[in-house]
Amino acid sequence: MRAKIEHIDEKAIAFFRRTFVPAARIALFIVFFWFGALKLLDLSPASPLAEALTAKTVGMQYFDVLFKGLSLLECLIGILFLFPKTTRIVIPLLFAHMAVVSAPLILVPEHTWQGFLVPTLEGQYIIKNLAIVALAIGLAAQTKPISKTA
Repeated sequence: MRAKIEHIDEKAIAFFRRTFVPAARIALFIVFFWFGALKLLDLSPASPLAEALTAKTVGMQYFDVLFKGLSLLECLIGILFLFPKTTRIVIPLLFAHMAVVSAPLILVPEHTWQGFLVPTLEGQYIIKNLAIVALAIGLAAQTKPISKTA
């Protein structure tokens, strides 16, 4: 019985190793492209939070251009995650994006926290980005060093 369980375990692990990278790339594409497209189509539930952040930082006169720019960046990040050769490009873009979209946790806490360490739904939406960062780090860890790709 133990040998059968070990065999199943080995098969499952081999399956997950084979499918991790493509599944991660597709998942990141879907999340970034979909959410970016919603922003481009003015259908995003994140708009009020983005407006609050813009008003608090650079001013509402820049909201439309910045929000559209963020939308396009999200779509681009999604597309770049589909291609292994663009990993070195997309990871810095992702981290820059995360800095911007995480800023409301500090800059507009009235929208992201309902109490000490109790996030609003918007705050939870931002905090879940830690999983996206971890997934992206996992993909980056699968990248071959430049010295071995030449």
